[in-house]
Amino acid sequence: MSGTRITFLDGQAGQPQALERVIAHVRRQLDGPVGDRLRAVRRPLLAGIGASYAALALPVEVLRGHGVPAQRVLASEIEEGLGGFDTDLLVGVSQSGRSSETIAAFRAARGVPTLAVLNVTPSSLGALAGLTVDLGNEPDSCASTVGFTGTVVALDLIAGVIAGRDGDAWDGVPEQAEAVRTRAARAVASLRARAARCVAADCVASGASRVTAEEAALLLREVPRMPAAASVTRNYLHGEMESAGNTLHLVFGCGREVALARSLSAAGHLTLLVTTARVEASENLAVVRLPDSSPGARVVLETVVAQELVAALSDERNVPIESIVFINDDTKEGGIVLADFVRAAPVAVS
Repeated sequence: MSGTRITFLDGQAGQPQALERVIAHVRRQLDGPVGDRLRAVRRPLLAGIGASYAALALPVEVLRGHGVPAQRVLASEIEEGLGGFDTDLLVGVSQSGRSSETIAAFRAARGVPTLAVLNVTPSSLGALAGLTVDLGNEPDSCASTVGFTGTVVALDLIAGVIAGRDGDAWDGVPEQAEAVRTRAARAVASLRARAARCVAADCVASGASRVTAEEAALLLREVPRMPAAASVTRNYLHGEMESAGNTLHLVFGCGREVALARSLSAAGHLTLLVTTARVEASENLAVVRLPDSSPGARVVLETVVAQELVAALSDERNVPIESIVFINDDTKEGGIVLADFVRAAPVAVS
């Protein structure tokens, strides 16, 4: 089963309501036998590919913050087995349940309990898993909107159960997402024409916001087809930022990221800062201010901003959002559903 497809713009529009459904759906699943089994986990290993791998930076941050040793790996790294890893639960994430690499990792995980985090059910990955948590078969876009943010919700709730956290901070987030999208639209409108002419983008963050930096870089490549890279803030300061020049800089955070954004914009580089701090926009610097929230909720709100940016750049660069250039038929079990896409040539922007 491939799941029901909607457009990227429809995914954005319906995201607050979808998040409400996903939050309730996942909470119900964890309030029972699945949650009971997760509370006994002590050494989780988290695996995914693409956007799913990006999302896994959040539960690693949450778990380590509660003293639980956790790490994420690309699913392709463990296709031959779990030798060298000391784990009592392999968590595999694939929204479709058809990612070839994650399926191969589960098949190789002999003797280790497994948990699949999915949107689409039933699925090949779910059939291999000892435990499953799903989003409820939410309709999603090809360049994921609801599926990605819903996965972030699920992974935060799962990590909270493993860590023994009291409750969660997801109440009110769907409403915040709607308000943040409105703010993001204003900020993006001020820079979209210039941003569309940039030759590349750097996405920079630290902590849980590494999720958003990695997802934003992927979306920039997938949707407006702009070369993009994700960097951790402190690493970016150690030389990576030296290549700035006709580049868009997307910075997430309220610590060293604020000074970084000001430094880049003061040097004439187009910068969008997404932050909970009170920062005034200035020449070359657009700002989207977020409400104070938990790390997981902040990642969802940051992703809402990234989605708004890539949709605007896709329009500005005249790249159909649901288009695809390269058909990699070995990335999904059963192949890619070509009907979901429009074939397109690589974009050239002068």
